[in-house]
Amino acid sequence: MKDSGNFHQDRNFHNLDKINALLAELPYCCEDFLRGVETRTSTLTRLNYCYDLRIFFDFLCKKKFRGTKDVLSLTLEDLEQVTETDLEIFLAYLTHYEFRGHSLSCDERAKARKLSTVRSFYKYFFNKGLIEVNNTAKVPTPKLHEKEIIRLEGDEVEKLLDTAEFGSGMSRHMEGYHERTSVRDTAILTLFLGTGIRISELVGLNNDSIDFKTNSFVVTRKGGNQAILYFSEEVGDALAAYLAQKENDKKVPPNEKALFLSLQYRRISVRAVENLVKKYARIVSPLKKITPHKLRSTYGTALYRETGDIFIVADVLGHKDVNTTRKHYAAITEDRRRSVAGKVKLHKDDGEDG
Repeated sequence: MKDSGNFHQDRNFHNLDKINALLAELPYCCEDFLRGVETRTSTLTRLNYCYDLRIFFDFLCKKKFRGTKDVLSLTLEDLEQVTETDLEIFLAYLTHYEFRGHSLSCDERAKARKLSTVRSFYKYFFNKGLIEVNNTAKVPTPKLHEKEIIRLEGDEVEKLLDTAEFGSGMSRHMEGYHERTSVRDTAILTLFLGTGIRISELVGLNNDSIDFKTNSFVVTRKGGNQAILYFSEEVGDALAAYLAQKENDKKVPPNEKALFLSLQYRRISVRAVENLVKKYARIVSPLKKITPHKLRSTYGTALYRETGDIFIVADVLGHKDVNTTRKHYAAITEDRRRSVAGKVKLHKDDGEDG
């Protein structure tokens, strides 16, 4: 797909094309469901609904209907027959299953997401009065264990940026590419670590998204809302250096709107950004699996440590619910616990009044 200059619009169109292709493999009622939830969901959410429902319907045909029905022939009357036990069997089935010749498995979070999709599907038709039974509400969500929050510490942040800028620790093969990408990669990593931007927000930035007069830039958040974020002089310097390099590169297409470009002089992809973060992180911290989202966590943690204000962190990161932020950064409360450990005195110091 040709880049129109609007990354988020192009991505939505791409998702819609995928949804339309998947609908040809799903029962007819799925089109009604997706149309019904369109105004309150993103194209990516609806695409994931399609993927999850495809697995669920395949399970029903194999395990409940024992091959007497195929996915396209399933009706709402068939779906009303799904019991609480069937749904429990479905969750167990997801631990290890076969789909189109591939052996697949779901962890607890993937199971929870698929169950949530099936619940949304049944709830839609139940609320419309098109089915009389909704057993999905009776099945509890799989227990989700807290995942360790992985982030970079202060010295690791410095090493990561130094590696991107100067190429220390790189192989000879990597050094060859590094000469061409160091300024761009330094700007990308600095932007992640200095603003907490999401990867989709970063990839979607255009040249005119940046305003150096106010040290701010416009991002398109989840759900399509736009927000203005602000950056420090340090981030501004890295962005300015990259833009100056682009201005002097005669290979940059004159009509290219994207801020960050690939070596092919097109808008850099999400996958390419993920790979460059992984490349530098392996050199600096090989035992940590660092992703762009972990750099976002690193920024959120640093901001909370500096401000102690969870509401500011939530606002800057674009979390709609502050509880999402509080849960995500719960680990850093250990710092506070440690800092107050000696505040309460059990014995009065000599000379204090009784």
